[in-house]
Parts: sequence; C-alpha cells; structure tokens
Amino acid sequence: MAVDTHRTPDAPTGDPSGRDRTQAEGRGWLYRATSIWALAIGFIAVTIIAAGPMRVFDYTLNRRWLYLFNPDLVWFAQNVLDSIAGQAVCLPVLAIVAIVLSRRTQSWRPIGFALATEAAFFIGVGGLKFLLARPATTLHDPRFFQGGLLEFGDRGISYPSGHTSEAVLVYGAVVYLIANYSGASRQLVRVLCWVVVAITANSVVVSFLLGWHWITDLIGGLLAGGLFLRILVQYDTRARRRLQRRANTVAASP
Repeated sequence: MAVDTHRTPDAPTGDPSGRDRTQAEGRGWLYRATSIWALAIGFIAVTIIAAGPMRVFDYTLNRRWLYLFNPDLVWFAQNVLDSIAGQAVCLPVLAIVAIVLSRRTQSWRPIGFALATEAAFFIGVGGLKFLLARPATTLHDPRFFQGGLLEFGDRGISYPSGHTSEAVLVYGAVVYLIANYSGASRQLVRVLCWVVVAITANSVVVSFLLGWHWITDLIGGLLAGGLFLRILVQYDTRARRRLQRRANTVAASP
C-alpha cells in the first residue's frame, strides 16, 4: 500500500485548488457555526453555565423518566438504543470504513484519520472528563471538581457526555471518510449526515430519559465531539490540499 502517492477521489485534476466537496459546499451559516472557534467558545460557555446557574436546572430535570412512564422500554433503551453510540458499535464501523477506503485509495490516510479520531476521543474528550471531574447523576451532585476517576470510577467523570461526543465525533468521521475518500454521491453523503443526526439525537434522548446524564453533560458532549471532529477535518483537508498541489507540480514538470 502506497502512502500519499495516489490522488484521492475528492481532488480531481480539473480542480486546481484541490478543494474537497466538504469545503466547497459548506461555506454557509452552518459551516461558520461549526467552526473551531465557534465550537470552542460554545463549549466554554456551556461549561461555565453548567458550573453556575444551570446546576439548579440540571438537578431539577434529572429524573429516571423512562422508569416512571414506560419501564417496559428500559431494557431496550439500555441494551440496544444506548449501545449504538458506544465503542462496541461505532469503533468497528469506523475501522471497517477506514480499512476498506485505504485499500481502495492505496493510501494510509483513511486509517490514520480513524486512529486520530480515536485518539481525539480518548485523549481529548477523556481528558476533559478527567479534568472537570463532574459526578454522575447517581451521586446527586452536579458540581464540577467534586468527582474524579480515581475516587468514583466512571461515575466521577460525567462531563462532557462520552456517548454524545462519540455520536458526533466517530460517526461524523465515518461520513467524512466516505465523502472524501470514495466516489460517494452528494445525495448519499447528505443521507449519511442525517443518519449521524439521528444517532446523535438518539444518544441524547436515551441518556436523558434513563437519567444517566445531567442535561448539560449532553450539550457539552455534542460541542466537544463537534470540536474535535472539526479539528481533525480541517487538518486532513489542508494536508490533502498540500498533497494535491505537490502532485500537480510533479505532473506539470517536464
């Protein structure tokens, strides 16, 4: 398998700028609203609010709603719906897509992007959870720095939500790879984007109804996952542009 010697499908020779379809189509308000700066500022703002005035609302809204209204659905929600955004499901999906696209493009880049995605989750999101040390709802304390991994295990690192972060980061990475390292049509990419939205919404709703997270944990998870995804996408996009410019220069030389 060659590394960085083949042109990926997103950078045809007719496009001298080397811009991929994600960049070309995403210059509207949604693209600006999900920029690195916007997501970073949003995460900081939600964290400050969660540590202050939202603590009362977090505590008030936290109930095991599904147990109260339809306990028959609890098993299905815990073992099926909640698992969709877990590592046992999303990691194999990411790995399969990355390996298949690496073989098709004869490049290690998709695998490298998948590894970077997992590193962003465990080091980036995991680091935030460890540093902020917010207790889970089972400890009945929504304050930050009152939990901790060593003292309470995974019940001491609730913020930001890992499942909602994974839903955005990992499944978003899958769609990015398909959109930029395969010949997928724009229509298919749009459908896959809506699938990610559905998976993310499912993760938020299930965690809230089961009472597993404070509501601001879930919002923070969405922003954290989006932030690290945007960082990875921007880095990979710029790297592919440099690669394409280099390839065009070599092709044009006598």
